[in-house]
Amino acid sequence: MRRFCLFILFSLFPLYGSKTVTITGSTTVLPIAQYAAEIFMQRNPEVNISVRGGGSGVGIANLLDGTTDIANASRPIKEKELKRAKKKGINPVATIIAKDGIAVIVHPSNPVTALTLEQIRKIYTGEISNWKEVGGNPGTIVVVSRDHSSGTFEVFKKMVLEGEKVRPDAIMAASNKAVLTTVAKTPGAIGYIGLGYLSSDVKAVKVDGVYPSPESVVSGKYKLARPLYMYTRGKPSGVVKEFIDFILSPEGQKIVKELGFVPVRLPEEK
Repeated sequence: MRRFCLFILFSLFPLYGSKTVTITGSTTVLPIAQYAAEIFMQRNPEVNISVRGGGSGVGIANLLDGTTDIANASRPIKEKELKRAKKKGINPVATIIAKDGIAVIVHPSNPVTALTLEQIRKIYTGEISNWKEVGGNPGTIVVVSRDHSSGTFEVFKKMVLEGEKVRPDAIMAASNKAVLTTVAKTPGAIGYIGLGYLSSDVKAVKVDGVYPSPESVVSGKYKLARPLYMYTRGKPSGVVKEFIDFILSPEGQKIVKELGFVPVRLPEEK
């Protein structure tokens, strides 16, 4: 009888105990996940959501290792990651929760207001090293890039660098915030960040004549744009699905917009 009572007690515990969800990965997706998690937990006190950054590569690696429930990513999963998942018997499923533009930023005092994709590529590969070569005041260009675990770096490498390597003396920053802070404190610096991180501390430049904004991303005029993902092991279910559904709801997509990113669902969609 005692064993039976204990069985009932532990069987019911998940219904009344806390539910934990861990989210790891992209620092671009991080503010969306954090803000949405705060509101979701307020509405669902029995749920505990832990959100951490680390980069898209870290998030996906954690997902495949079984140490996170959701992997935030600012780039698609790589072929080698899919092969690793297959070996483990895991089927990574992507849910697009927002869109983003990669803004190229400089110090507010820099007179340069526009660059071409070719100029940006040459700056990051080392072919151009002085601001006077792109219409600015004479001065060494300090290149700030994201590190190799970053999904933003992977997209930038593909869209801008065309596979070439970043100059060896570039500062490799671990997050969007680190890039922002470095550029804001360094008059000769150039960097790149997600739209949601733009602030008056830095100046975004036009790329091929187009200013980075939610509107230019939606219209397709701004070329440095990409989807933002949440990856799960198989189709999301349980509280993980409830959380992702919340982000895709009108309220969740309003959060996406408030944070400076681009919603993927119109307000009337449910």
